[in-house]
Amino acid sequence: MSIQYQFDVLIIGTGSAGLMSALQLSTNLSVALIAKDDLLEGSSFYAQGGISAVLDAHDNFKAHVTDTLSTACGLADEKAVSFMVENAPAAIASLEESGVHFTKDNNDYHLTTEGGHTHRRVAHVADKTGQSIQINLLDNVKQRDNITLFEDYIAIDLLVNNGQCFGAYILNKKTHEVENFVTHKTILATGGASKVYRYTSNPDTSTGDGIAMASRAGCCIVNMEFAQFHPTCLYHPHAKSFLISEAIRGEGGKLHLQNGKTFMHKYDERGELAPRDVVARAIDSEMKSGGFDCAYLDISFKGKDWIQQHFPTIYAKCKSFGIDISKTSIPIVPAAHYTCGGIDTNLTGKTNLTNLYAVGEVAHTSVHGANRMASNSLLECIVFAKSCAHDINQQTLDDVFFQSEPWDASRVAASKEKVVVSHLWDEVRSIMWNFVGIVRSDRRLNYAKHRLEQIETEVDEYYSLYVISSDLIELRNLVKTAQIIIKSALSRQESRGLHFNEDHPQQSETAKNTII
Repeated sequence: MSIQYQFDVLIIGTGSAGLMSALQLSTNLSVALIAKDDLLEGSSFYAQGGISAVLDAHDNFKAHVTDTLSTACGLADEKAVSFMVENAPAAIASLEESGVHFTKDNNDYHLTTEGGHTHRRVAHVADKTGQSIQINLLDNVKQRDNITLFEDYIAIDLLVNNGQCFGAYILNKKTHEVENFVTHKTILATGGASKVYRYTSNPDTSTGDGIAMASRAGCCIVNMEFAQFHPTCLYHPHAKSFLISEAIRGEGGKLHLQNGKTFMHKYDERGELAPRDVVARAIDSEMKSGGFDCAYLDISFKGKDWIQQHFPTIYAKCKSFGIDISKTSIPIVPAAHYTCGGIDTNLTGKTNLTNLYAVGEVAHTSVHGANRMASNSLLECIVFAKSCAHDINQQTLDDVFFQSEPWDASRVAASKEKVVVSHLWDEVRSIMWNFVGIVRSDRRLNYAKHRLEQIETEVDEYYSLYVISSDLIELRNLVKTAQIIIKSALSRQESRGLHFNEDHPQQSETAKNTII
């Protein structure tokens, strides 16, 4: 007999958006909090740089809004950006109340600057801001009697009936049983989809699960062609996906090639502090034209003591690979980093599916547009998690729960061909990297489209025949999300922000969202 749970609110995802949503919900509500892997595993934990907010007397909301809109290349909504920016100081305060201790000089916040910002407004906890936020939010969550944590559970699909969401089917990875979570409200906080690319700064959990589930349920998905590639990921065979914070460039770090030549001055007058899309394309162009495997980022001129004080995590990580960044440059490559598009929501996280909300990277709140400005991501998570929870708290929830059908696994068999799943997983990521990457063309996109259609048929057949597994769920979501990205990219017949198509290099006069 399939297990069925009943909760007032189901939150899928335990990143900063999911944890903050849970903490902001009324203690009168029963809350299920789903972690796909370890409770702390996710992109939030690895965020180094910080969270942007107007905290300095020389800065102001208007400047933060203007910088964000400028970076967004005409596709951010000013009302949404203003909402986020004006609620940023309160977001910092909420984190401090949860136990986060931001780095300070005397009694003032130590603020850094990053690409796209015209002021120092990035509050941080050394170079491990996300880690500090996650640990403190989770400690607070564990103290709440109304919140139940489910670790090693992966969502399969939303429970939907007559345009309303009533929870989700979720696989218990320990027992391999599918369990029904029936709820009044569901919040998707599943993060982004950068794992669709072979090289990414994200952990293995970023497989576009929430976007794929929402799409299958009938939600509007917006601007998925805007995949942000972080310019500086550590290039080392054993480093996997270690990010070199943008704050290093904010503190004067210089990019150069193997031959020692700097190059950012050729691409943008802001040099290393140009927005990420400009920097990533510049590095990609220089590597390809020069035949280099990587580029380099130098901060050694700051000296060992300064580097260890400001970037202790990066210093230690690089040192573990034999790279002393106080003496030599850091080898770097661009890598898929952030999904600017997502499930369309309003300012309270509501989607077009009744009772379904989305917060964090999985959502399209209209604050990033065609390119996210550095350190606005953690800010978005906290601000919109709070507004989402506030909206739910204002509602009166029914005592009667939806009667869902149990998961039927009687018509499937155990698979003896698991190698098929791993092979298709690798192929999808290679296709996306080679044909839907930093620089695109109609020919590349159409090739990717046709091959993904074939892969989708293979995955659907496999899904219908064999017992479901975590890898198969992720592959199915990976394929769905990749197809949305390709479809979105093909429909945008221009180059704007993070989307650069060499067949359509000009930016259109009119800025329009891509809605799937």
